[in-house]
Amino acid sequence: MCSVTYGWRGVEPSGDNAFKVGSINHMGPTRLLFSALIGAWGIFANCMVLSEEVSGGDDSRVASQSPAFKDHGAASQWSRFRGPNGTGVHEGVEVPCPWNSELFRWRVKLPARGHSSPVVSQGMVFVTSALEDDATQILQARRCEDGALVWEKRYTSQRHRLHAFNSYASSTPAVDDKRIYWAWAQPDELILVALELPTGRELWRQSLGPFKAEHGFGASPVVAGDLVIMVNEQDGESCIWALDVNDGHIRWRTPRRSVKTAYSTPMVLAGLYSGAVLILTSWAHGISCVELETGQPLWELPLFRYRVVASPVEVKGMIVGCCGEGGVGRKLLVIRPPRNGSGSPEIIFELTSDIPYVPTPVTAGDLVFFWSDRGVVTCLDTSSRTILWKERLGGQYFASPIRMGSQILNISRTGTVVIIRAANKYELISQFTLPEGTHATPAVSDDTLYVRTFTSLLAVPTVRIDKKIEP
Repeated sequence: MCSVTYGWRGVEPSGDNAFKVGSINHMGPTRLLFSALIGAWGIFANCMVLSEEVSGGDDSRVASQSPAFKDHGAASQWSRFRGPNGTGVHEGVEVPCPWNSELFRWRVKLPARGHSSPVVSQGMVFVTSALEDDATQILQARRCEDGALVWEKRYTSQRHRLHAFNSYASSTPAVDDKRIYWAWAQPDELILVALELPTGRELWRQSLGPFKAEHGFGASPVVAGDLVIMVNEQDGESCIWALDVNDGHIRWRTPRRSVKTAYSTPMVLAGLYSGAVLILTSWAHGISCVELETGQPLWELPLFRYRVVASPVEVKGMIVGCCGEGGVGRKLLVIRPPRNGSGSPEIIFELTSDIPYVPTPVTAGDLVFFWSDRGVVTCLDTSSRTILWKERLGGQYFASPIRMGSQILNISRTGTVVIIRAANKYELISQFTLPEGTHATPAVSDDTLYVRTFTSLLAVPTVRIDKKIEP
């Protein structure tokens, strides 16, 4: 039995679809850039997709004309929350300032709300959302070149208690070149599924036990080699799961202490010890390290006394982690891992004010940029252990900053886009406001920036540059 659904492609706005813009600061040559972003909001050209009923409580919708499935290089992937190993960095491109409306590729309306970030692989961009009335989980695959819907997958779920700022679709999927790994939770079950990239066909599914959290779910899986890692640090029984990417069987499970649910996404560190390791952050364990292949704990620095939402990042062999509460960062640590797995980490730098709770920092060479929830940006030079500058930009932020070349971009909860220079002196490049807010971190792949707002997905072209900041 088949039914018809529609995917939307963007066209230039006109009439009632156009948005009116008030005055803003720092317009100058950026007026065209602002107009272009607003212009992308006026869509509505359709592309028909066939829907097919399937068993097992899920709904798959596959486009009648799938694109050629090509092999894309690493520059074409944004494979997890905050991209390559969680760095939030994409070299070789920058946002053009100013823009004009002809430069926009497309904008599509999503089927429901969500706070997850887009991921990109094999010429497709993937984004999740969830229906607010029954928590139905929705994953869409769209063609990067024009936003056309390739396939859609739906699973039933259950409504449950959430924090007012959370959603039923806050976990960002992870992708490799064959599969997408998608997690969601309800009180009686944390679920992880693997779907085939070209079609959305389910390959395997694992139930990882009950999930208990006063604020709801939001942790994101990552792919590391032939493992998909799912960190499950919750108010109930906590652990780290490592599953085989091919069939989903459990390769290892490492128990963790439970204090308060952690929402950070781990990173992989290679070359430090004999094998690759996972770096994790949580209230229960602070900044910690386990072996990637076995899950064996190596060391931890349990100095956090508040909830952890932001993810760890690496800068010149050091690790940055932070914690907070109530929309305020309380402690940020820069540590140096021990030279061997049995030693103790060294604290290099500590901050306790104007630091992020939710947004994850971003780096450029020796510099680390902390973007606080309340719009204070701080630049730390790790080589001299000196704060070079601090600026109060204003606004409220849940998205994390990303760096494209020498530009750092972030978007506030109300949709204010801010672009600053990734440099040892503060420079505001552009600032303007979108018609809709976001809690999601943007993604970058090849020459396109993908912005997910509460209800839409936007594709914005970038420009190629020759400069590259050495990590």
